Amino acid sequence: MTLPTANPIPEKLIGFRVYNEGQDQIGLADVELPEIEFLTETTSGAGIAGEVESLVLGQTKSLSIKFKWRAFNGSSVSLLAPKGHQLDLRGSIQRFDAAAGTYEPQAMKIVVRCAPKKGGLGKLEMGKPMDNESELEVTYLKVWLGGTEVLEIDKLNYIFKVDGTDYLATVRANLGIEV
Repeated sequence: MTLPTANPIPEKLIGFRVYNEGQDQIGLADVELPEIEFLTETTSGAGIAGEVESLVLGQTKSLSIKFKWRAFNGSSVSLLAPKGHQLDLRGSIQRFDAAAGTYEPQAMKIVVRCAPKKGGLGKLEMGKPMDNESELEVTYLKVWLGGTEVLEIDKLNYIFKVDGTDYLATVRANLGIEV
C-alpha cells in the first residue's frame, strides 16, 4: 500500500502572542476570535417553494473579538481608549504529516482593527487569575496561514476576500469606490 506524499492534519495551537500595533506584546490572554455571520433576508414568493434565508453578499453582522486576561495590566486598560486599535495575533499551529509521520508547525497571523465595546476589571481572589475581559468591535480582519492570505474582511472599504477571491470587487465598481 502506498501512502500519500503529504497528508497534513491540523491538530492544535502550539502557542500564540498578541501584539499592539505590531510591536508590543500586551499580556497573557485567552482570545475568542470573531464569528463570521452573514446578514440574511428571508426570500419568498412565486417560484420558490417556501422561504429561503438568503445572505447579503459580503455583508456580515457585527464582528467582536474578546480577550480574557490572566491579570489586570496596563495593556488591557489601554484597549479601553476610545479610538481605533490594531492588534496582531501571531501563532503556530501543529500539523501532523500522516504520510511522513512528522510534526510540523505552520504560521498563523491574524490582524484586526477594532474599537472598544466594553472592558471588565475581573475579580480579586488570592492566588488566582483575575480574568478581566476586553471586548472590541472589529471593522477589519485579515488571516494568513503558512504565509498565504485566506481571509480579509474590511467593512469600511467594502472588501470581502476568501482564498484570494474578492466577492465585493464588482459591488465596489458599481458604487464607484476605488480601493
